[in-house]
Amino acid sequence: MISYRTFLKRFLLPFTLLAATLAACAPATALSITPTATPTNSPVPTGTMTVTPTPTLTPTPRTPPTLPVPYRNDDLTPYGSPHTYIPESCQYLQDKWSSANSAPGTVVMAIMFHSITGGTVTSPDQISEYYFRNLINTLHDKGFQAITTTQLLDFLGANTKIPERSVLLVVDDRKASGYYDTLFREYWDKWGWPVVNAWISLDDSVTAQYLPGNIPLENEGWVDHQAHGYIHNIPIGPDSSEEYILGELQKPIDFFQANFHKIPIAVIWPGGGFTPHAAEVARQLGYRLGFTINPRGPVMFNWVPLGDTLDPERPTWIPEGPVNDPLMVLPRYWDTDAIIHIGDVIQVGQEAAAYAEQNKATELEYYDIVCAPQFGPIP
Repeated sequence: MISYRTFLKRFLLPFTLLAATLAACAPATALSITPTATPTNSPVPTGTMTVTPTPTLTPTPRTPPTLPVPYRNDDLTPYGSPHTYIPESCQYLQDKWSSANSAPGTVVMAIMFHSITGGTVTSPDQISEYYFRNLINTLHDKGFQAITTTQLLDFLGANTKIPERSVLLVVDDRKASGYYDTLFREYWDKWGWPVVNAWISLDDSVTAQYLPGNIPLENEGWVDHQAHGYIHNIPIGPDSSEEYILGELQKPIDFFQANFHKIPIAVIWPGGGFTPHAAEVARQLGYRLGFTINPRGPVMFNWVPLGDTLDPERPTWIPEGPVNDPLMVLPRYWDTDAIIHIGDVIQVGQEAAAYAEQNKATELEYYDIVCAPQFGPIP
């Protein structure tokens, strides 16, 4: 009989060896690695892609510069100042810098002629014919050209183009046609220089004598008649009645319409007398300019030298500033000493031109910021 031990050796051992052999020959199990992230594909858009717009930056508003003060010449008006009269800064700057208009520094010298004699001078307000011709020739030699009252009005109102150095020749107290033919026609023929006849409209023997010869001169176009009162020899003052003021201003209008077939645009204040109220009445009646006998200086566009208070050295010069209407109280030089002031007038124009050039960039910047959106570019 076989023992249990022998049975294990003979029968179980071979099976154990076979199992071991088979295990050694079996393929190895694959290593399984779990991914740390799973990639996700972006979805494909099915419609129009929405793009967020870039925000538009709002420009910072430009600050306009401060406009310069008007040019000053204190030698002209020690008790006054240069007065401006155009309230709208944008309109003023456009007219000032337009290339079609007068250049800054353009000056007008108004001269009053009272009496010119070919003989001996017999009164302080009279000049000789020799002196007169010397004055006219000196003006021409210095580059001046004569203009009409209408040209002056257009220049002062809108800076329309006139000669850079202009002169307005004003003969007071209605003169006969022969006076103009003898003294002034020569300069009309040579240079095209007109002259103003400050006409007294009183219906008297002098008018009856002088009017027939003056109407042809007006029609020729070189003698420009403007109003010089009616009664004339009583200057308007603070005590003048409303009736007198109205007569001195309205009756010349009626006379001019009937005889010269025009309406005067300027009043040459008789005797240099005026008041703020008289200037207001003149405006209401249609006058556009007024002339004093105060030789304050030349005038420029938007610039009139006026006295604001009484000058103790010149007590007869009525202060014009209180009128508050510079164009109705324009200054005039006297013929007796006008020749010595020609250089002063030229200097004022040169200084004003230089001052304007100095401030041009500032004024143009102001115009570009403040005015151009409404007024457009400067022509």
